[in-house]
Amino acid sequence: MSSTVGVVVPAFRPDIPELRRYVTAIVETVAPETVVVELDAPKDGVVAQLGDLPAVVETVPYRRGKGAAITAGFEHLETDVLVFADADGSTPVDSLADVVEEVRSGSADLSVGSRRHPDASVASHQTFARRFLGDGFAWLAGNLLSVSLFDYQCGAKAITASGWGQVRQHLYEPGFAWDVELVAIAGALDLRVTEVPIRWEDRPGSTVSPVRDSLALFRALLASRHRAKQLSDDRLHTAIAARREQPTALVERDR
Repeated sequence: MSSTVGVVVPAFRPDIPELRRYVTAIVETVAPETVVVELDAPKDGVVAQLGDLPAVVETVPYRRGKGAAITAGFEHLETDVLVFADADGSTPVDSLADVVEEVRSGSADLSVGSRRHPDASVASHQTFARRFLGDGFAWLAGNLLSVSLFDYQCGAKAITASGWGQVRQHLYEPGFAWDVELVAIAGALDLRVTEVPIRWEDRPGSTVSPVRDSLALFRALLASRHRAKQLSDDRLHTAIAARREQPTALVERDR
């Protein structure tokens, strides 16, 4: 019996025609059981423009952040495979299908799309500054985490429902750092993580600030490493955690 697939598309002030095109293409190519668009702080009239979209559109009147939006969407899914794809469509649907198939076939518990993999095809590059910071972050993460990848932040990942059940209580990062935290926790729990080269095209109008969000990513990387070490029963990190007030996991925050 074929595994069922659910897709979450987190969005904050998206390009509406592009979002419509991308969601429609996901439905046609990936054939998911459910698509959920998690829409933060939509402008007046936007929800009405998405009324005939082949997806469930969930909205909140404020900006939660990418990680919080994906987490909320995943909690709504009841499928065998849980997927997310960034709303800008930088990961074409054929590449997204490759990421999904890696999990759907049973080859991985967590499948990570990769723009920086040697076999990836990049149609349009980021600016030099964004590329430099991204490469530097990937190198640092690869040296600090137990899971070594070329790319931690690509907006296309898939995970089994069982894998999600294991990691969900250990995720705290509400923003862009959620991706690296997901990988770090999956590695600490001995889930099978694979990297899938994709075809990718940079999209203008990103809401990521190269400087501000790079600093936030660095702090989150250290926090993710700390949490992953705790889960691996590292004595030092367990002792450090015992002296600190523990944060609230994303899945618990809105209950």
